[in-house]
Amino acid sequence: MAKSKSKPQRRSASKSKRAANNAASGDVLERIATVLERLAPRRAAAADFDAADAFIWHPDGRLAPVARVNRVEMSLLKGIDRVRDVLVENTERFAKGLPANNALLWGARGMGKSSLVKATHAGVNAELGIGKSSRSLKLIEIHREDIDSLPALMALTRGSPHRFVVFCDDLSFDAEDTTYKSLKAVLEGGIEGRPDNVIFYATSNRRHLMSRDMMENERSTAINPGETMEEKVSLSDRFGLWLGFHRCSQDEYLAMVDGYVAHYKVPARGEALHREALEWSTTRGSRSGRVAWQFVQDLAGRLGVALKN
Repeated sequence: MAKSKSKPQRRSASKSKRAANNAASGDVLERIATVLERLAPRRAAAADFDAADAFIWHPDGRLAPVARVNRVEMSLLKGIDRVRDVLVENTERFAKGLPANNALLWGARGMGKSSLVKATHAGVNAELGIGKSSRSLKLIEIHREDIDSLPALMALTRGSPHRFVVFCDDLSFDAEDTTYKSLKAVLEGGIEGRPDNVIFYATSNRRHLMSRDMMENERSTAINPGETMEEKVSLSDRFGLWLGFHRCSQDEYLAMVDGYVAHYKVPARGEALHREALEWSTTRGSRSGRVAWQFVQDLAGRLGVALKN
């Protein structure tokens, strides 16, 4: 009959088993720590604002410099003279350190809302002669889906000697989207508020930034529907300037085409050019600056002309 293991042998086996378990647990904890470290947001590094005049904000805290901004010359933006003058004046005041308002550029698609913001930034820097210097006006684009990281961007720019236009293109909010509350707090109403050296410009197809379905759904489920509607509308109230963009007339559309053709030296003029341009707009079902530019691109391609600034 086999004898059972002695107590010292049993103790030794038990210790070995515990050591193996501890080693395995340590490996698991180390792997968990590694995963958590990867998931944790990286601390924003100090930005080099002298690297460029324009940047793109990434939600991990990075500001990517843009060496060459994709912009349209101010002189090529037709049919928006009034809103152009208002935005340029507002931006000039801000660049000089004077009071200025956040601006919401809303309305018809393809009428130059984002193009006007970029052209205004370049024009104001050139007009004030501040270019790439310690006093230059910087343009930072933040994407719609990254709006919830806006407070981190504000913290990064606060206290900088530069002045910043933070720009969001095609801003709007749909059902179950609560990031608009972060935007409201940053623009006005939060304990810190918007830094004195930052102004916020946004473009949108919606005047109140909310879809009609979203606003009606919120009102139908609220205890006090009136207060809910006021909260939704109050987001656009954070913008001191509401600049409306409307569909262009036929004459304005043809003026846009003529402007692009002359600027890029495309060999086409007169009634034949206008007839082709109108046919193009008919096939697109609309007239706008974007449609005019797309027509000129097609025309230049057919004529073998490179479009270079």
